Amino acid sequence: MPTTNAEILKAVIDTASVTHGLLNPEQAAKFIRQTFDATTLRPLIRHEIRKAKTGEIDKIGIASRILRAKTENTDDGYRANPSFGQITYATTAVRLPWEITEETLRENIEGQGFEALVTDLMTGQLGRDLEDLDLNGDETNADDFLKINTGWVKQIETDGHVVDRSGIDGGAMSLDVFYKALGAMPNKYNNGKLRWIMSPHRYQNWIYQLLNAAVSSGGIITDNRIENPAAIPAIECASMPDDKIILTDPNNLIEVSTYGVQIRKTTEGKEAIMQDKRFYVCHLDFDPIIEETDATVIVKGLASLS
Repeated sequence: MPTTNAEILKAVIDTASVTHGLLNPEQAAKFIRQTFDATTLRPLIRHEIRKAKTGEIDKIGIASRILRAKTENTDDGYRANPSFGQITYATTAVRLPWEITEETLRENIEGQGFEALVTDLMTGQLGRDLEDLDLNGDETNADDFLKINTGWVKQIETDGHVVDRSGIDGGAMSLDVFYKALGAMPNKYNNGKLRWIMSPHRYQNWIYQLLNAAVSSGGIITDNRIENPAAIPAIECASMPDDKIILTDPNNLIEVSTYGVQIRKTTEGKEAIMQDKRFYVCHLDFDPIIEETDATVIVKGLASLS
């Protein structure tokens, strides 16, 4: 069974007359998992693979304070019942096309390995682009990339808890920013699984502020409870906007995909012959959703880092 992106591609191409480039379910799942390796956040989120392009994902909840006093030899009829719900999803079809000239393949020092190298690079960028859309997608945006779907940032700003720092201390970072966000998170979700999700620049700027404060006071910071406010670890995510911070359990963020992943390649046809090229395209569909928007907080309006 293929274990790398290059081996998966080769397996599909070798059997193209039968599968037409369609990955079998196991290959599709493995290919999608490999796109997660390109980023810091994607390995931590929840991923669901479904057969249908639209549908529902079941969720289950248990209420609090469900324990009752016992009366010997008596059944008072009380029962604690789980609550059931659904999250709807509707995946959007996307594609990643690329091409390589036969001359490049012949002259490249990588030889035949160059094709696999480019495929791996494209797969890595696919993972980064998916994370970017998962977070920043906005169907109301005019940008051809961002308008593909609606990402988690927009979903949380619409239905989650929002802490707006616009006009407050010029949007400057401080411990107060983190604790205001934590105060907006319902206690039942503050269970040790929460993470601060911010851009590397935002996190590095926070550390810079801490170091400056330590130097100014003649001391040194050795306690990571300050670097990770409220003892909540930070995730540096390159796709996060610099002016925002998300607080949630990463497993609360879901990317839904289907088994319908296709990787196609052709060296035939008029264009391939006339241009002396190989053409490739990866087809897949996905939808970023959130299990519990009530378990999300977004800080916005932070000052520019420039």
